[in-house]
Amino acid sequence: MRIVSICPSNTELLGYLGLESDIVGVDNYSDWPEEVHHLPRLGPDLNIDMDAVERLKPDLVVASLSVPGMEKNIEALKARQLPYIVLNPNSLEEIGQDILELGKHTHREQEAHKVYHAYQRVLEVYRKLSQRVQYRPALYWEWWPKPVFTPGKTNWLTEISELAGARNVFDDQPQASVQTDWDEVIRRNPDYICLAWVGVEKRRIKPELVRTRPGWTEMPAVREKRILVLDEPLFCRPSPRLLTGLQKLAALLHPGHFPAVQEGRDVLKDHLARGK
Repeated sequence: MRIVSICPSNTELLGYLGLESDIVGVDNYSDWPEEVHHLPRLGPDLNIDMDAVERLKPDLVVASLSVPGMEKNIEALKARQLPYIVLNPNSLEEIGQDILELGKHTHREQEAHKVYHAYQRVLEVYRKLSQRVQYRPALYWEWWPKPVFTPGKTNWLTEISELAGARNVFDDQPQASVQTDWDEVIRRNPDYICLAWVGVEKRRIKPELVRTRPGWTEMPAVREKRILVLDEPLFCRPSPRLLTGLQKLAALLHPGHFPAVQEGRDVLKDHLARGK
């Protein structure tokens, strides 16, 4: 097949299904798996060059609605009568279902079932380990600093928090994405501040900027330097790479209780390679 992916998480899903050689073009932000680095770039995910997509003569375009504004991509695909599917998961289970859905559309159903079951087994390992954690710190996840956006109850990061032996301090908000403000974060007084700004490389996030926010130096998390700068691709993209983010977070919060982090390794790919 000739497959085009116009969202990084979709590209990652294709990678887990072993379809790297079938991908003929990707959005500007797709950077995993490594095999996609040489492929034609079709623009940022909110401004895809649909003329370039059409020239690639795709058998399937894997589109997304994970970010507000992506709707215009879907409208353009419809207008050009290009074959496409749309993925828009919010929960870990929905990510698993997207693995199966993508398998159907790419004639990789057997591989998709294998990946799905391995994905579920890793999650089950962390469910069991997290049940034995007694102290569960409250986490504030910052997706964007101004205006402030943070995940709510129906987002995968609330589940990731729980599996890592913690809780999302905004888990009482029903939305997947919550717009709030710095004063409300102070009021909720999280134990840890987790910075994972969407689309921003880890090295470009400066934790010292948090200390300049009005009133934030009064929070114990800031005074005691419990500010975690995390890898955005491992926490902000709805793909099985979240499992690697989970492993890193759990080991940071509860060292010794959860498996140690193996830098440069992918949790699900390792699990599949071991055949467990």
